[in-house]
Amino acid sequence: MGMKADLDLVREIKAGNRTAFSELVSRHQKAIYRLALRFTRDHGTAEDIVQDSFVKAYQALGSFEERSSFKSWLFRIAINTSKNRLRSHDKDTVDIEDVTIATASRVESDFEYKETEGFINEMVQKLPERQRIALSLRVFEDLSFQEIATIMGCPYDTAKANFRHAILKLKKVLIERNPDFGIENLFRENMNRTESD
Repeated sequence: MGMKADLDLVREIKAGNRTAFSELVSRHQKAIYRLALRFTRDHGTAEDIVQDSFVKAYQALGSFEERSSFKSWLFRIAINTSKNRLRSHDKDTVDIEDVTIATASRVESDFEYKETEGFINEMVQKLPERQRIALSLRVFEDLSFQEIATIMGCPYDTAKANFRHAILKLKKVLIERNPDFGIENLFRENMNRTESD
């Protein structure tokens, strides 16, 4: 017997099988944690957001209409929970404008890349919120634009445009900073993916 799809588990939960929710938690908690950590940069707060997000999802499961994937619906809950936590705990967490997104581990070994990583994080922090979210969901969670659109509550083309604008802004700033750096390698895969997804 293969692994059940998320929507099958959701239907089981709605039919009274509460233990099926633990399978959904185990499938998605790491991704929700990574997302929350990008917003808060604090492990404890990110863990609280994960727990709050799953509690909210469980409580609202009856209103989940299955028009989107469970994962997309859960990510939207987690993003809203993260935003609310940042607004209500300004003293304990960073402002949403200070979100840091880590770059791929392959660039950490070279000093020039390490320096660029810090600069990229700085530039990502300056992106408009919707571009930052689209970039994060696409690059780090490997979500499709349809899933990103559902999570962000916007049309497909808007999600794609937010991601593309974020990538183009980062690319422009990095090339202006160092024309010989060869930054295209960092963006080539994701830019090509914008055309195919």
